[in-house]
Amino acid sequence: MTRQRPFRSSAALAGFGALALAYVGALWLFGTLTGNDVADGTIGVLLGLYVCSHPAANAIDLLFFRRHAARDLVAGTEGTVWLALNVLTLVAGWFAIWVGALRFVPPAP
Repeated sequence: MTRQRPFRSSAALAGFGALALAYVGALWLFGTLTGNDVADGTIGVLLGLYVCSHPAANAIDLLFFRRHAARDLVAGTEGTVWLALNVLTLVAGWFAIWVGALRFVPPAP
């Protein structure tokens, strides 16, 4: 029986975080992506949920399936950087969800 190695690609996590921040930056720079607030909001919420799913899956894997790996992970610099990258990617995803959800609310008079 072979053990499957968990998905721990730092480049992928950084790419997902950059994608979420690119969405937020594009909305800030251009004001709209599609010309429709509902479509822009839907893209942002779905993109943010997808981006947040990867760090969340890593956290569940770390907490439940490899319980003793947390000690080993934090012991080295590489593990600490990987955890910090997970947190930053999660925050970038939350930010994309928040900015996308704001598109569903009409502006204040």
